[in-house]
Amino acid sequence: MGTLFESILSGQIPSHSVAQGESWYAFLDIFPRRQGHTLVIPRRAVQRLSELNPVELGGLMEGVTAVQERLGNHFSTSDFTVCLHDGPLAGQEVPHVHFHVIPRTEGDGGGTLMSMWPKTIHAEPDHDSLASLATSLQELN
Repeated sequence: MGTLFESILSGQIPSHSVAQGESWYAFLDIFPRRQGHTLVIPRRAVQRLSELNPVELGGLMEGVTAVQERLGNHFSTSDFTVCLHDGPLAGQEVPHVHFHVIPRTEGDGGGTLMSMWPKTIHAEPDHDSLASLATSLQELN
């Protein structure tokens, strides 16, 4: 049995298409955070972004920007929240890569990245710790 999105791609489950390309498909979220909330998925079912090849990645980003253009024209905005939950610990509910594209307008009730972690302490940056982590990450390749 495939994922929910594979069932949508095959037509077994209905969806409300916004746009599509050779390697991607975009449809309205059935539980939108606001009107126009759209999901953009690759046609090949993979759970993590790192599993897509460069052509698929490019196609997926082409889909995100095509959806932004279409939503922007409809909702008269050029502002969007574009979000990817890459794996279950990151909040991914369907194990198939998908970008959420949400048009943003004045007073829409949406928040910032910081609103997702309201208990994060906002102190002075710890540049020594950041420099150490950056060095460790750079040494991995």
